[in-house]
Amino acid sequence: MSESKRLTKRQVAVIEDLFVGELDEPAILKKHDVTPQEYERWLANERFVGQLERRIAAALCRGRVLLARHALAAANTLVGLTKSGTGETARKACLDILGLHDGGPKSPESPDPEHAPAVLVPGQLSPEVASRLLAALAKDDAP
Repeated sequence: MSESKRLTKRQVAVIEDLFVGELDEPAILKKHDVTPQEYERWLANERFVGQLERRIAAALCRGRVLLARHALAAANTLVGLTKSGTGETARKACLDILGLHDGGPKSPESPDPEHAPAVLVPGQLSPEVASRLLAALAKDDAP
């Protein structure tokens, strides 16, 4: 079975609706009069799947950019909440801060352990250390 070099207008419209429309997949297929069997054939088509994968990768990249754009404001808000008047809010903010990790790109090579900077990895703190950190933060906030 030979595949055409281009996607059909219906295929392009379905992909577009999957990413920008408000409808779910079955409603999109119905809107474009695509049967489940035809859609299954499209999903076996290398060009259709390739375009779908490119759109997924682009959407994920845009999401990462959006998160990066707002990361500083979110971190500032969390730090501000640690000084909140309510103990429960401050406690939760402290836990969120302790649970944060570097979401940046990872280097493919592993660093020399002797020269690698000390980095906290989520789950690396023992409950005792986390409690002492929270107590120190709470003490700093006390009048």
